[in-house]
Formats: sequence, C-alpha cells, structure tokens
Amino acid sequence: MLYRTTAARSVLRAVSSSNASVARSSLVNPVFKAQLTSSARHAVRPSVKSSFALAAHKPVTTALVRHSSSSSKDGEDVDMMAGMKSEAKVIKDTFSLAEVPKEALYLGMAGVIPYLATSLETVYLSYEINRAAALGDGLIFSGQSAELMLHMLEPVQVGYGAVILSFLGAVHWGLEWAGYGGKFGYKRYAAGVIAPAVAWPTLLFPTEYALITQFLAFTFLYYNDARAAAVGRAPHWYGMYRFVLTFVVGASIVATLIGREQIQQTVTTEHTITDKVKALLFLQKKEKEEADARRKAEIEEAE
Repeated sequence: MLYRTTAARSVLRAVSSSNASVARSSLVNPVFKAQLTSSARHAVRPSVKSSFALAAHKPVTTALVRHSSSSSKDGEDVDMMAGMKSEAKVIKDTFSLAEVPKEALYLGMAGVIPYLATSLETVYLSYEINRAAALGDGLIFSGQSAELMLHMLEPVQVGYGAVILSFLGAVHWGLEWAGYGGKFGYKRYAAGVIAPAVAWPTLLFPTEYALITQFLAFTFLYYNDARAAAVGRAPHWYGMYRFVLTFVVGASIVATLIGREQIQQTVTTEHTITDKVKALLFLQKKEKEEADARRKAEIEEAE
C-alpha cells in the first residue's frame, strides 16, 4: 500500500513538470496508471478517485498532443518552404536566359517590338472602330480613319512576320556552314528552305489566314530549333531563347486575331487574292475585246 501511494505521488510530480520529455511521459503514464487505479479502488473515496485519475492522466495527454502537433507543424513548414524554394529554383533555371549572348538577347528582344506594336495598335483601332459604330465617333480617331489605319497595318504585320520567318530559316544555313555539331547536309538546309517557302505566300492571303499560317509556321520552327538545340545541332541556350521570342510573337498574333474578330461585321473587307485575280482576268478580257473592235473598225474603213 505504501509503495503504491509513493509511486503515485512520483507520477504526479513527473507529469506536472513542463520540462519532462514526451518519451518519459508516454512510458510512465501506462505503467503507473494501473497502480494508481488499483490503489485508489481500495483506499480512496469515489469523488477523490475520479479527480485523482484525471489529474494523473490529463497532463500527459495534453503534453503529448501539444508536442506532436507543434513538431509536425514545424516540420511541415520547413519541408513546404524547402519544396517551394526548390521548385522556384527549377523554374528560374528552366527559363533562364543568362547563358544567351547579350547581343543576341538584346537584338532578339528588339526584333519582336514591331510585331508587338502592330498587334497592340490593331487591338486599339478595333476598339475605336467599335466605339464609332456604337456611339457615332471614336475616342481619338473617327471610324473611317481607324479603319484606314487598320488596313495600312495589315501588310506591315504580315510582311514583317514573313521576314522574321525567313530569317529564322536562314539561321540553320549558317549553322551548317559553320559545321556546328557536325555536317548534316540537306537535312539542315531543308529548314532554311521551308521557312521562306511557307512565309512569303502568306503575303497573298487574306489577313486572318496569313496570321494563322504564320502562327503555325512560328510554332513549327520553334519545335525544330528546340530539337536541334537538344541534340547538339545548335547552341544549348538556343531552345529557351527561341521559346521566349516565339511566345511574344504568338501572343501578338493571337491578340491581333481577337481584335479583328471584334470588328468582323463592322469593317469593310479588303479585296482578296481571288478578287484581284478575277479583276485581272476581267481587265484582260475587256482589253482583248477592245483590241478586236479596233481591228474590225480598221478593216471596215479599209474596205
């Protein structure tokens, strides 16, 4: 009896101490709780029994819960921050242009400015045309002025896109002449030939079809350039460099198409290549008829 009472008091002192370790608390609690319960069953009144058991059990449970929740929370925060930092570093390294030569980076970024500018101007002029159609006048330009400026921008954007596509194809000719990664012959020359062969016919297409075709051509050339960089036929930084530039150009084309879609029913369409060909054939037919009529008149006069 004396031994059990002494052991119970030792348990209370151990579990009430805030500096006691969780491991010792978890070990002491189940061992002495049975002794405490057995002793209280014979010698302690019922009211004292319940309060005594609660006092012995609650501090240990609370300490365990607090330590477990705080330690796991701290561990999760540490792991989460480490994971986020690692992912941010991976993203930064993936899209890094640090290895791109500065001259190529600056000139490449400057090269997409005309494309981006014409795209933004197209979106703004589309807004002016819609405003003029709805309210009778535009914000800065009249509806007719905005439409005329829009038609002036169309060949600029399409023509500049054709120039850039041709230039991107010519890069592979330069790599072949330099022997970068080895000699590949016609396989590498083909990229330089296909690019202008696709780009320049777009000058004859209606604007929307020309922009869509150039968007697909830019995407295909990016895939080809990224693959060439991956297998060593181009500098290793060339793939990411081309991705950034292609993204700007592609976004510009999409913005232009969206802007033109908003005025599809408002602006007067230009003459398509089909209309121009029909007009040319009609003019030739008319000139031939006039020439035949003159010859016939001359014959009649001679007779």
